[in-house]
Amino acid sequence: MFEQQLHEFMQNQSSLILVVILVIAIILLAKGADMVVSSAVALALRWKLPKVVVGATVVSLGTTLPETMISVLAAVKGDPGLALGNAVGSIICDTGLILGIAATISPLPLNRSVVNRQGWLQLGAGFLLVIACIPWSSPAAALTTGGGLSRVAGMLFLVLLVAYILLTIRWSRSSGGEEHLEGEEDANAALPGVILRLIVGLSLVIVSSHLLIPAAQILAARLGVPDAVVAATMVALGTSLPELVTALQAVRRNHGDLAIGNVIGADILNVLFVAGASAAVVPGGLSAEPQFFLVMFPVMLVVLIVFRVGIMISGATLKRGVGIALLVCYAIAMPLMYLTSSGADGHDDATPAAAPAAHN
Repeated sequence: MFEQQLHEFMQNQSSLILVVILVIAIILLAKGADMVVSSAVALALRWKLPKVVVGATVVSLGTTLPETMISVLAAVKGDPGLALGNAVGSIICDTGLILGIAATISPLPLNRSVVNRQGWLQLGAGFLLVIACIPWSSPAAALTTGGGLSRVAGMLFLVLLVAYILLTIRWSRSSGGEEHLEGEEDANAALPGVILRLIVGLSLVIVSSHLLIPAAQILAARLGVPDAVVAATMVALGTSLPELVTALQAVRRNHGDLAIGNVIGADILNVLFVAGASAAVVPGGLSAEPQFFLVMFPVMLVVLIVFRVGIMISGATLKRGVGIALLVCYAIAMPLMYLTSSGADGHDDATPAAAPAAHN
């Protein structure tokens, strides 16, 4: 009942107000996720878990919490395009925009062993998502009728997520590195305060997610574009803000290798965690409209391949030229998604989302 009233309220607002709501929801979402991560790290360290385990589990999963919450809620509410679009768009934004900006500001140092083993997993995860969405009974139909990520595939992704986390812990232990974790300074704080911060953070994530989804749906309907396109551009950019801030801070503190590692890990989790969890929670999985196969998936793969090639041709640092190339890919991709969506079947996805409120 409340969600219906909320949708009616937003339906009666101007597009400018909806954009403001969208921005506020994204800010609250980012703040809430930050509070969840720092509180969870503090709790994990109080329980004497090794930093390497906390970093590869709590921190990694926590940084993709905004994308996961938005995508899972969208899937549950019957908007698979928004759910999958957010996952794909976040990969494009993380790699194209965030790494592009970071590398353009300053050449980023490369830990060859890390970027080679993790980077190939990043590229493989992107291809795995596309392959899993192709309707293999009639592959060519993907360009006309689309495909989808089945519930079984989503569950398989979650199994691979567990395997990836365990592998990351193993690699981290072998490297012997002990990085500073956000929230580490709160490990000795009073337990009630840490738990309260965790509850507040989770509440902000949940409330802001419920605000963001209808605002994005109604804006998509008014713009005449699929929900998936709005999710892959505006929503993905907003939910990737934590990664952007982290990357810029890492560059400013001369820890550019952390920016690369953060983005690579986020891309893998956007496939295995965000898309996987979203597909697993609904019986029909996530549908992928033709727009995904015509534009979004190709753009995602191009950005990942450009980054992979950039690493291969770079020496000790990821050069500014690679950062500029990634930014160019992102700058071309964003308007391309909107321009090619005008005649897409996905336009119908946006309209029904707003229709219930309009008829009440």
